[in-house]
Amino acid sequence: MANVISSKSSSDEMTPRERFVAAIKREPVDRRPVGNITSSATYEQMRRTGHEWPVAHMDSEEIAGLAELSYTDLGYDTVMPYFGLIHGAAALGAPVEWGEDPFVEQDGKITSGPRMPACKQPPLWSGPDEANIPDDFLDRPEAKSIIDAIRILRKRHPDACVVGKVMGPWTLSYHMFGVQDFLLNIILDPDWVRGCLDVLKDVSVMFANAQFEAGADVLTLADHSTGDLVRADTYRDFLMPVHSEIAPRIDGPVMLHCCGNTLDRMKYIKEAGFDAFHFAYENDPHESKKEVGDFPLVGNVSNIITLMNGDPEAIKEEVKNVYSAGIDVISPECAVPPQVSDASLKMIADTVLEIDAQEKAGIEI
Repeated sequence: MANVISSKSSSDEMTPRERFVAAIKREPVDRRPVGNITSSATYEQMRRTGHEWPVAHMDSEEIAGLAELSYTDLGYDTVMPYFGLIHGAAALGAPVEWGEDPFVEQDGKITSGPRMPACKQPPLWSGPDEANIPDDFLDRPEAKSIIDAIRILRKRHPDACVVGKVMGPWTLSYHMFGVQDFLLNIILDPDWVRGCLDVLKDVSVMFANAQFEAGADVLTLADHSTGDLVRADTYRDFLMPVHSEIAPRIDGPVMLHCCGNTLDRMKYIKEAGFDAFHFAYENDPHESKKEVGDFPLVGNVSNIITLMNGDPEAIKEEVKNVYSAGIDVISPECAVPPQVSDASLKMIADTVLEIDAQEKAGIEI
């Protein structure tokens, strides 16, 4: 079941901050929240405001200026100031390609531009014995820029739900030890894999708590143990125990994010101690909600099929389907491709408001 819609009067309307936090705490809400807990930054926003990547990955004022647009322009309840995946790895010392590609326009639309940053190869460490967590991790520019952006957004938008984000130890292991070696050693050397997770789990907790201290209301822990790469029992046996240790050590509500096919491991994610799960388009929203019951889900409007390549009617129909499944927060499935138009992203919020108004008027959806 979805969160209960309260019968509050308009004078008792919740703030976006209150609404979002209540939804993932399984408390009554005045309407279903809308947000993106990964990234809603687009090329359109960058060109219109001048807050452009790669500068808007590292300069806290630029980060905040780009992040706030989901709240001020798109009608979302959230602001999310961490657009990629690699700030934590970069602060650990991993070499990073920041994606300084030029903007390319065709027929009045931006077709390409600065890429999401990525770690360079080879990885920095060959195994857990080489791992070295720097004492000044939180003061390094790659981490500090995110923390400072959260402080700016908290002060600038007191009613918005400010979402922090960290990579979990599974994703950090991809970055720091290399995807291929890490995945192969699940079979060849399980203790090596567990050693990698053990050495990096404290990084996730440390970075998360610094973001809560800076003013985040909720936090995304992105950990990509997707069904496209590993089996459900791999999540259960390797990562679930680590997640169960991490979640209670973080000083606020935590939502797990994982891309790809995850329906077969949602029962384990529910048991791991998270407050909610942000899930991808590959998972049917009705089946997903049936699998987890009252455990809050965030998602799962398709980025590629619907937001990038669908027309407005297709977006409305998918939002209605996700809503009808009882998904607790209506959201794009992941960080949106920056080529997506702001009009497409805004259509999600507009459709949810339309559905909510119809429900309150007693009109069948």
